[in-house]
Amino acid sequence: MLDQVGGSTLIEATMAEIRRLIATAPGARLPSIRRLAERQGVSKSTVVEAYDRLVAQGAVAARPGSGFFAAGRVRPFALAESGPSLDRAIDPLWIYRQSLTQQMSALHPGCGWLPDSWLPEDMVRRSLRAVARDETTNISTYSVPQGLRPLREHLARRFTERGLEVEPAAILLTDSGSRAIDLVCRFLIQPGDVVLVDDPCYFNFQSLLQAQRARIIGVPYTRQGPDLERFASLCAEHRPKLYLTNAVLHNPTGATVSVGTAHRLLKLAEQHDFILAEDNIFADFEARPSPSLAALDGFERVIHLGSFSKTLTAALRCGYIVARADWIEGLTDLALATGIGCSDVAAQTTLRLLTDGSYRRHLDGLRPRLARAMAATAERLEGCGLRLWLEPQAGMFLWAELPEGLDSAMIARKALERDVVMAPGNVFSVSRNAARFLRFNVAQSADKRIFDVLAEVMEKAAMPSPEGRG
Repeated sequence: MLDQVGGSTLIEATMAEIRRLIATAPGARLPSIRRLAERQGVSKSTVVEAYDRLVAQGAVAARPGSGFFAAGRVRPFALAESGPSLDRAIDPLWIYRQSLTQQMSALHPGCGWLPDSWLPEDMVRRSLRAVARDETTNISTYSVPQGLRPLREHLARRFTERGLEVEPAAILLTDSGSRAIDLVCRFLIQPGDVVLVDDPCYFNFQSLLQAQRARIIGVPYTRQGPDLERFASLCAEHRPKLYLTNAVLHNPTGATVSVGTAHRLLKLAEQHDFILAEDNIFADFEARPSPSLAALDGFERVIHLGSFSKTLTAALRCGYIVARADWIEGLTDLALATGIGCSDVAAQTTLRLLTDGSYRRHLDGLRPRLARAMAATAERLEGCGLRLWLEPQAGMFLWAELPEGLDSAMIARKALERDVVMAPGNVFSVSRNAARFLRFNVAQSADKRIFDVLAEVMEKAAMPSPEGRG
């Protein structure tokens, strides 16, 4: 007989599956108790309890003699309810909120952006003033549908230098990298479609896909990229519509997909007829660019995404999508229908920073600074007893493993009580199998207090409970 916690977890998982079915077919008849029990691998009593709870919530209608049906009136979509019930310490959106709203005195080694003092604020202000003074700047109306053409032309030249043959017409400007991912998901995915992601992966991939009611399946991630044997098996079993990844300077591990793995991924995409979307937002941290999936593919099956929020400023909100021309046509229509696009003020300011040498000078100073921070943070983590999963060649993330017996969610909870916001491993893991990992942002980890708190909470967590003491 299942214990109370285990039973409750199975009921919640079954409820989540029923909600997914409701989202894909509102008003439709739902599976019978026996059929759903067999499909979920749970007892009939678990399914009965799940249905009873959803009937009480108004999401399911029970019709005697006919079975269960999705309620005719659909409840507003709640992202927090679309996946499994999570401890707040590993709830991605909650962690995001903590990173953005914690008081200024808090330390943020778990956040995903550079400190303000590391960004070229003076350069950005100068560019904003220059754009505002320029009477040709559009400050009163919408941009053209695909975004400011001079910026798209400049981006096309930058991509060509990196082995990506791109025309300005193949680029759509967006108001952020997240918006670019959201548009691609809306464009390609229908509710119930299978999407493969790395396990672990950038946590907001999961949230964006949940918002599209996709079925998210994780692929174990290795130091060369996704586990190809497991990837091929999942493709054959689930027929995915999309694979979403960071191919270069992977978040959270810092790895970069090897060329051999990249070629095999493209072969699998052709064989199983799915699309690859690579979020290349960290590529500019590399002094010598690694080959991207798009460069190897020529945009037959790859969509290339990015923005300047990590390297330049998050406030300008300027991202992009690079794809086949026929896909850009549809994506542009979707962008117009759901949010217009990137503002000309943001695009003009970004263009000025890219063309006047400011951005290049900023990166020339930023890369060695990150390398020094990487080495210092790695040394401190190892001094606290953590083991690095990988020593990245560039970027700002370290994926570090706690000693056996310690749980990163508990460590993060205790650290938050001391105003230190950490990122526990299961925030990034679809399978929740990264409980011993923490992601550290090396640019946000210079303060010694972070490691004092980490060492203290680790020591307390390792102590036996009073009940266990002789």
